[in-house]
Amino acid sequence: MRLAYLECIQLIERLHRQCLEVVKAELERLAIRDLNNIQALILFNIDQEELTVGELTQRGYYLGSNVSYNVKKMVENGYLEQNRSLHDRRSSHVRLSDKGMAVCRHLSTLFDRHASDLKAAGFEPEDLHTACDSLAQVSRYWASPNHFTGRVTAAA
Repeated sequence: MRLAYLECIQLIERLHRQCLEVVKAELERLAIRDLNNIQALILFNIDQEELTVGELTQRGYYLGSNVSYNVKKMVENGYLEQNRSLHDRRSSHVRLSDKGMAVCRHLSTLFDRHASDLKAAGFEPEDLHTACDSLAQVSRYWASPNHFTGRVTAAA
């Protein structure tokens, strides 16, 4: 079990880096120089929503990056629109600008093309569902209090 677990961790890390490289290559292809791959994924995950910076952070997609700094840069570069909350002046909401929506559409098209390519390469949706289910189980384990205490409980 230990070897399979370590292999899984390495694969998760490698897939994350490869995904960031794919996004970086797409930004370079589009000659977008004022946006990095993490920022582009933040835009993609905001999509049509209006969120607070705190909500972006809580989603946990951007560990290892400073969400506040990235939001500031994307506002400065015109990818996000930021408005102070009327009810809590300490909080602000962000949403995509037209420029940010264009990047989001490019990434959506890229990911749609990848999904089609996977199907053409013989992947079935069930294959990806099985992989996602397994990764979700690992995620739930890592997020559980038992993970930090060392107590093992049977999976529900």
